[in-house]
Amino acid sequence: MEKAAQARRIRAEIKARLKMGSLTLPELLAQADQDQVVAKIKVLAVLESLPGVGKVTARRKMGELAIAESRRLSGLGPQQREKLLEEFS
Repeated sequence: MEKAAQARRIRAEIKARLKMGSLTLPELLAQADQDQVVAKIKVLAVLESLPGVGKVTARRKMGELAIAESRRLSGLGPQQREKLLEEFS
């Protein structure tokens, strides 16, 4: 249970850093390659945490990019990552 709580804290901290702008999407994707806890964050949650992107915009863009709402960072393919970076960087 402690391990799960720690993972939730880490994910919440990352989303807060994204919202503040102190962490960028390319940095997060690089971190996801190294850290399993980060890799398990849902793409939708990441996009909703970006400044200027709300729930509606995040869902619409994921649909346009053909990324399922349940997809996690670790499940993104190379082309999906590239499209996300083009759209949100």
